[in-house]
Amino acid sequence: MEAILSVHGRVATALVLYYAAVGVWGLWLSVRKVGPTPGFRGAIVIAVIASAVQGALGLVLLAFSRPPQDSLHLLYGVALVVAMPLAASLARDRTGRTQSLALGLAALFTAGLAIRGIITA
Repeated sequence: MEAILSVHGRVATALVLYYAAVGVWGLWLSVRKVGPTPGFRGAIVIAVIASAVQGALGLVLLAFSRPPQDSLHLLYGVALVVAMPLAASLARDRTGRTQSLALGLAALFTAGLAIRGIITA
């Protein structure tokens, strides 16, 4: 279980960095008045899949190891998995530039959720 715990921690750090990069990318697209590019959308899909994998690792740890010290950690984990798909569904009907802005801000928010998850571990 220590190996899974180590991977869980490293993926959390990677998620913070990745979501921050995706967030800056989205803001940059918005500043340039460009809608989400296929590459940007793909980056969001990768982030969501990585979040789901992180959640699965967390569930394995919860089932076969000890629970986190702070139960808020579980709430941040659930919010991390749900935040980007929710933001994408809310931004779907917006103009291109506004979509880029909304998804960029949502990615930065999700990076913050990952940071809070790490702090409460």
